[in-house]
Amino acid sequence: MNRILSTKGVLTFVYTLFTLSFYAQDNFGGLALYTVRENMGEDAKATLQKVADAGYSYVEAAGYEDGKFYGMEPKEFKSYLKSIGLKPVSTHMGGVTLENADQQIADTKAAGFEYFTVPVPPMGMFTFDRENRTMGMKGTMKEFVDVLTTLGKKCKAAGLKLLYHNHDFEYKDNDDGIKPIVYLLENTDPKYVNFQMDLYWVTRAGADPVAYFEKYPGRFKLWHVKDMDEEGKFAPVGEGTIDFARILKEKKTSGMKKYFVEQDMTWDKKPLEVIEISHKGLKEIGFH
Repeated sequence: MNRILSTKGVLTFVYTLFTLSFYAQDNFGGLALYTVRENMGEDAKATLQKVADAGYSYVEAAGYEDGKFYGMEPKEFKSYLKSIGLKPVSTHMGGVTLENADQQIADTKAAGFEYFTVPVPPMGMFTFDRENRTMGMKGTMKEFVDVLTTLGKKCKAAGLKLLYHNHDFEYKDNDDGIKPIVYLLENTDPKYVNFQMDLYWVTRAGADPVAYFEKYPGRFKLWHVKDMDEEGKFAPVGEGTIDFARILKEKKTSGMKKYFVEQDMTWDKKPLEVIEISHKGLKEIGFH
């Protein structure tokens, strides 16, 4: 009887491993959780399970507050992701300052992330004109570089990698005739500072992602894969106008290690619906 129970136990264990392996083959790519931020605010754990069910294998967070990620202590967040087959890769830390950086970096490390990503110029340098819906920054580019370099050195000492994420204004000439992204690329040390390219915003700025990969190879470690419709609005991956297949061919030149689907606004569709559409789009384009 004990031998029969033991055999059944082994068979069950083997079947479970086979099933997990089978379904894992269809899980690939990452999701920027900013896309489902309202769902995360309502029920983070249930939403993360739906992200895994939609076929994603890793995530980028955008919900750090009071030392917690979406209301969970860093280690709890890491543990829950692992339990549902998701991996923490990057987190956007928009509230970072030189005063709170050490704590935020420690929490990011404890949660299992690899990349500490700065989503906009930090410490009050980011500007947003609500009337014209335009973004920019105040302060000098040298001050900006100094802040990123300081943060980058802190991240490196903690075993993390610092990235800066762009919008459109970094790829346009500022009032001094300088493209902020060019200044950043040419005045930061890749040992401490690299970049997450948002393919939508680069395209929206009228720039060519591939041209930047070729001129600054290896600097763009993560991508946001975000499509744009004919009106210039955000769209699910594969339903817009961006030639992702062309860009994907240059991933090695870019230095891309991971990528994340993101859609800031989903218009007439629900975010959880959009992430499923985008995941199918990834597969059709050739992402894996």
